[in-house]
Amino acid sequence: MNENKESVDLSLRGFIKSLLSVTGGAALLSSMPWLLSCTPEKLQELGKEKARLGLIGSGSRGQYHIHNLLAIPHADLVAICDPYAPNREAALALYPTAKGYEDYRQMLEKEQLDGVIIATPLHLHASITLDALAAGKHVFCEKAMTRTMDECKAVYEAYKQSDRALYFCMQRMYDEKYVKAMAMIHEGLIGDVVGMRCHWFRNADWRRPVPSPDLERWINWRLYKEYSGGLMTELASHQLEVCNWAIGKVPSRIAGMGDIVFWKDGREVYDSVNVIYQYADGRKINFESLISNKYNGMDEQILGSKGTMDLSRGVYYLEEDDQIPGIRQLLDQVKTGVFASIPTAGPSWRPELQSAYVPHAVMKGSTSVNSGQSMVSSDHDGSDAILSAFCQSCLTGEKAHDVVEEAYYSTLLCLLGNQAMEEGTVLDFPEAYKIPYLTF
Repeated sequence: MNENKESVDLSLRGFIKSLLSVTGGAALLSSMPWLLSCTPEKLQELGKEKARLGLIGSGSRGQYHIHNLLAIPHADLVAICDPYAPNREAALALYPTAKGYEDYRQMLEKEQLDGVIIATPLHLHASITLDALAAGKHVFCEKAMTRTMDECKAVYEAYKQSDRALYFCMQRMYDEKYVKAMAMIHEGLIGDVVGMRCHWFRNADWRRPVPSPDLERWINWRLYKEYSGGLMTELASHQLEVCNWAIGKVPSRIAGMGDIVFWKDGREVYDSVNVIYQYADGRKINFESLISNKYNGMDEQILGSKGTMDLSRGVYYLEEDDQIPGIRQLLDQVKTGVFASIPTAGPSWRPELQSAYVPHAVMKGSTSVNSGQSMVSSDHDGSDAILSAFCQSCLTGEKAHDVVEEAYYSTLLCLLGNQAMEEGTVLDFPEAYKIPYLTF
């Protein structure tokens, strides 16, 4: 194991500490209350205490979490459960002091655990989460929340009745560049938010090698509707969450089209989707994803009346920017052959070209940018920070406010997006699944 452990989230905790020290910082941070449960002071109070954890599901994402746990000083992985022996043995090799289990129920019964980490296929999230909460464990579960809307409601209600902490891996909520960008949006940097655009493109079949035909649906669960929500639950869940985060609302209407365009290999989930989410005030999220072309990669743009925030790249652009010299704009016009008329009523030289916009960094120094191509993770994307916060909650018992609620609504929007595509109709967000969080 790693003998030189360092905290994986010093940057975010440092940001929290610095924000608390400036005028208005506490009020700003209160708009992101989940961060208040992982402040530097609370971590220091824990001293050398370690959360005793069990991992359920040790495939690629589970093993990714193990690598992060190795760098978290207040975490100790004592048990690993997976009925698929190759994955379990690979995970135990990464953390050899842990004990292996085939059945998570036996692990919950026999081990003195503070919390469990669930990294199983989506259709198992609800049952394992409910069992773990009932067993008195704190729970960290991968996104999306559950496979069905009824399961989402059941998990949410169980959480509200429990005194245990529950996290879903909405890592953008703990990614420093997203936190800072959202603070800028909420302070009015880009004006009124008027729309949102998200896309996620890859070029891969999403398949994994199968040693035996009877394991096809077990290993390639993402391709089958019984186990997976496809591109929506696997990718869109992150991006829809940040859109709701930006404006503090939930869309009220959903429409879309989905198809299997390229990967005609027996899969059941779409490989190409286009979904529009409309808020009651007319603002919209346009989401697009396909996995047979990767040119455009992954992006999330919050469009404002005064500028655009490019969340995934950690930059913003202003509609009226005094850092664009007139001569540069003129040269750009000559280069492209496009000339904008100069209005007599003002000095604006901006041509109607994206190239004229100057990118401003959200953060100083280098910023990690997720290309969206990895099936497992991206470095410094907040996954390590949210896992560290969960380990801290296992020791303090403190719930992270709003994490469950954000996961709840983003998951329901994904599931409704699939339903709208399958039925070929425009759906209204059902009243029965609304919870007292955000507005419509």
